[in-house]
Amino acid sequence: MRALIQRVIKSKVIVDNQTVGKIGKGLLVLLAVGKEDTLEDVEWLASKIIQMRIFSDENGKMNKSVVDVNGEILVVSQFTLYASTKKGNRPSFTESAPPDMAKHLYEKFIEHCEKLMNKRIQTGVFAADMKVHLINDGPVTIWMDSKNKE
Repeated sequence: MRALIQRVIKSKVIVDNQTVGKIGKGLLVLLAVGKEDTLEDVEWLASKIIQMRIFSDENGKMNKSVVDVNGEILVVSQFTLYASTKKGNRPSFTESAPPDMAKHLYEKFIEHCEKLMNKRIQTGVFAADMKVHLINDGPVTIWMDSKNKE
């Protein structure tokens, strides 16, 4: 499972000219499910993101989590995080999970985040053509892969 996490001042997702998810201060999580992913990947990644100390404390140091700052999370599915550009100029997505599996683990990821944060998580619409708006804070952008736990 892969995630691109962006600390944001605000973010929203629009589908068919309708805002479907919207947050203020918090994290925009672009999430991709790989064909080898399991519930273990879901739990590890969700826990890591929720506990990640990337918000500033009173001394300006990144020492607080999204929970500590009472932030929000917006999760957007993005299978293109599994793009392979090894051959040619057209990306291959053979490592991304099939849609049914991806949707199931995407939903489990959201459920796990809601459980850990004890609040509702905002989302995009799985497999939809989405317009994602954000104001990046910092900018702080972090790449994570549950198969490469760095």
